[in-house]
Amino acid sequence: MPERPSHTPLGTPFIELQSVDSTNNYALTLVHAGLAQPGTAVFAHQQVAGKGQRGRNWSSEKGKSLSLSLIIDPAPLDTTRQFWLSACVAVTTCGILSRKTGQEFSIKWPNDLYWQDRKAGGILIESIIGNGPSGSATWKWAVAGIGINVNQSSFPDELSHAVSMLQLTGRNLIITDLCREICLELDQAITTMTDEGFSKIFHDFNNLLYKKGEMVRLKKDNRVFTALLKGVSETGELIVEHGIESRYSVGEVQLVPGPVS
Repeated sequence: MPERPSHTPLGTPFIELQSVDSTNNYALTLVHAGLAQPGTAVFAHQQVAGKGQRGRNWSSEKGKSLSLSLIIDPAPLDTTRQFWLSACVAVTTCGILSRKTGQEFSIKWPNDLYWQDRKAGGILIESIIGNGPSGSATWKWAVAGIGINVNQSSFPDELSHAVSMLQLTGRNLIITDLCREICLELDQAITTMTDEGFSKIFHDFNNLLYKKGEMVRLKKDNRVFTALLKGVSETGELIVEHGIESRYSVGEVQLVPGPVS
């Protein structure tokens, strides 16, 4: 694999595709082929088999959605700090959505972007872990996939809980411009976080956490229960209280809609 430059801004180069199965898959193919350059952005006008959390699909209407994947060299972060990057991407993107629409957005754990009770976007980070010189695990690459509903005027019935930026503002946006804005701000945010630490991003993530301080319904395996959502730990665990305080890793539980009894 070629030697990596000390720092290449996110969005350099910027690969623009008309259609692809998944921008994350495209980016991961570059990584596995030894062709990845840190900072590379992969944007597609249409995703036909995009990836979401827990193996779900995230497909997009052609020309209406933002489907963007960023190839990131996570150094100097190590494998114990993968949540740092996930939180940084979520907080930064949430801030851009709020500023662009004039509306308040929140982060539904672990990394969906919500306006009120409706989903505006999602984030999926896939990591490449390898062996370092001493044989210890090393975080070699991260591919950060960002999907946002931008210019949709309506959604099918099965996506009735979705919302777009157009629906909130009445304005169409130039999606490639929004991509480049995300690249610029996220590049600055990651640099600041690696230089100054995680405390501000961690604080902001918890402040933006969807349903924080409220009773929520959670599903673990086949059991649904209610609990008080207290926050998220520095390693990304969901902290809830239902008789006792419990912490759950991503994938252990999921928030489910519906009234809390």
